[in-house]
Amino acid sequence: MHILGLDHLVITTENLENCLAFYVDILNMQLDIKNNRYSLYFGKQKINIHRKKAEFLQAAKNVTYGSLDLCFYVEEEIDKIYKEIKEKGWEIELGPIERNGAQGMMKSIYLRDPDSNLIEICSYKKGS
Repeated sequence: MHILGLDHLVITTENLENCLAFYVDILNMQLDIKNNRYSLYFGKQKINIHRKKAEFLQAAKNVTYGSLDLCFYVEEEIDKIYKEIKEKGWEIELGPIERNGAQGMMKSIYLRDPDSNLIEICSYKKGS
């Protein structure tokens, strides 16, 4: 077997409106609603949004709000992303800080979504 990448992941939220505002308005993901199901698209991946624990089956065995730790990478330099998020009024917990990611050295910032999931945003650009 040769895994090519991540197709999608699921976030379970206690507050759909706040969740969508964060991922659409703060992180600029594209919202898609079909058959009363909510999905967020970015790059070639998507996040499915569940509005209650185990809303759709099959589901994780121990669904808990705020238990995810996700890292998204961006094209821009991290200083630009830091400034953009601060201008939108969202709190940044840490960074920019150097980290070692899947593709090597990167710079990251950390923030939390409305359900308290840890969101890392990183850039591999030189000088970021």
